Amino acid sequence: MLVTVGLAGCASSTSSSPPATVATAAAPPSAVTPASAAPPATQPPAATATTASVAATSVPPRVKGQNPFEGIRLYVNPYGQAASAWQECQSSHPADAKFLQKIAQQPTGWWMGEWSGDIEPAVHNLGNATNSLGMVPVVIAYNVPNRDCGQYSKGGSTSPDAYKKWIRDFAKGASSFRIIVVLEPDALGQLTKCLKPADQKARLGMIRDAVDVLEATAGVSVYVDGGNAKWLPAPEMAKRLKAAGVEDADGFALNISNYVATDETIAYGRAISSALGGKHFVIDTGRNGNGATEDAEWCNPKGRALGPAPTTRTGDPLVDAFFWFKPPGESDGECNGGPKAGDFWPQAAVDLARAAKW
Repeated sequence: MLVTVGLAGCASSTSSSPPATVATAAAPPSAVTPASAAPPATQPPAATATTASVAATSVPPRVKGQNPFEGIRLYVNPYGQAASAWQECQSSHPADAKFLQKIAQQPTGWWMGEWSGDIEPAVHNLGNATNSLGMVPVVIAYNVPNRDCGQYSKGGSTSPDAYKKWIRDFAKGASSFRIIVVLEPDALGQLTKCLKPADQKARLGMIRDAVDVLEATAGVSVYVDGGNAKWLPAPEMAKRLKAAGVEDADGFALNISNYVATDETIAYGRAISSALGGKHFVIDTGRNGNGATEDAEWCNPKGRALGPAPTTRTGDPLVDAFFWFKPPGESDGECNGGPKAGDFWPQAAVDLARAAKW
């Protein structure tokens, strides 16, 4: 995947004062096409003189078996693409700015892969900078070999051994901090799409190994990606999640970078959970306010809306959180008029926020 910096700008364009940092924790062409999740092009906040030990004591310790999202402040990125667009629009296009603010003030996922460079210091810097502010970042680890089957978000580690090293370096970087991790969007949904049987087995082994390594890291909580409700039948996804070691993870994640409605996703997640002995899950609600299109279009579909804001008040004891894992406004790829995957698309962001039911 080529990671580029998209122009922030307004839905129409230009400048003003920087956004405030606000943290809130409570508050496919076919149905089998992947999420094409793409990372933001922003860099982790620079580490300060604050020591890792001080940063780690600024957030509640992780308690295994408890909801990782409960009782914490989730990191809101003041340097993200939505925040930059909000800043640029405040004086020149205040109507656009009002809608962009809806996105900029919410916590969203921080994507990490080969574009992150040396992963150990990258994770360390992110953990240190966020935990020292009393906030916990949600990181999407997106670096499995042959990621996205060569589509818009292609890339990843060069081999299973390289991936295992990357995960271990990730864990070293995270070792002093509180971090929530979602493992490998698309990896299980695409398992049989472009991999031979031996490679399928290797991928399951890589994710299982990643669960073991990261869950053994004191402050790290792990959810394994389980696709979306339009992709695979629940029994099949449960089978793949089990083979990938989800029993040893905190839970699984659904609807990453997709648009399936919350109620439909909860029903799908409950079916998977039942097959896994009551495993908990989280849902990406960043762009699902109007649900999926009739043909389950996954790549920049028109007429979508922001879904529920990030919260642990989900109304279902199995759903740990609604969260915006894919930052709203970032393109799925060069389709339906969109820029490259991961580039910020101001007009799409404004349209999503304008259509929100809140």
